Amino acid sequence: MTHAIAIDGMSGVGKSTIAKVLAKRLGINYLDTGAMYRALAFSAHNDGIPFTDEDLVADWLPRSGLEIELDKDRQKTLIHGQDVSNLIRSAEMSRLSSAISALPPVRYYCVEMQRALADERPLVLDGRDIGSFVLPAADFKFYLEADAEVRARRRWRQTQETTQGSTAQTFEQILAEMLKRDQNDSSRKLAPAMAAPDSIIINTNTMTVEEVLTHILDLMRIKAASDKKINQFWSPYLVAG
Repeated sequence: MTHAIAIDGMSGVGKSTIAKVLAKRLGINYLDTGAMYRALAFSAHNDGIPFTDEDLVADWLPRSGLEIELDKDRQKTLIHGQDVSNLIRSAEMSRLSSAISALPPVRYYCVEMQRALADERPLVLDGRDIGSFVLPAADFKFYLEADAEVRARRRWRQTQETTQGSTAQTFEQILAEMLKRDQNDSSRKLAPAMAAPDSIIINTNTMTVEEVLTHILDLMRIKAASDKKINQFWSPYLVAG
């Protein structure tokens, strides 16, 4: 039986940060689903696979070399045995991953892998459609929201920190890319980015990471207290958290 926590939201809303911290606090694994699409984009780009040819992409997927390894506190995203976790974090891979993830064969390929991993152990997963499509029966579902300008500012600050201020991308460029990706992700035909009907919406505009984390843990305890099956499984983790 799958026991999972879904953290959904648009690009730059902070879902990955929250999901990582939440998983660490609970002592369970975090699955970065976005890394899977980025890695496939990386592999397809290196193999010269055109994203416009859906049939060719579908035939190529089993040869993409994508593997996910989860240890106690880290995920390794591998392509043909090489850890590409750091190589897939560029703005180009972000753009390409949005394009390749819109292809139905790619979505189904990754979703099946995500579901298989979630069947093996309790997980925190973040994405854009975890609660609505990937794991609709997840025990807990949260959807993080923030204004586009707030999200772009956060992403710009991150790039400033990681590149020591030498990034070529301006705030305006990041905002424009973010708005374009929002449009692409929310309008795709297969599993568009959206909050599941039973997701709890959390607006993070003025909240710190610790405030969001505390709020999520409080909401999880409230739900567990009213659901015997959920409480039976999650109680030991929530005590630790």
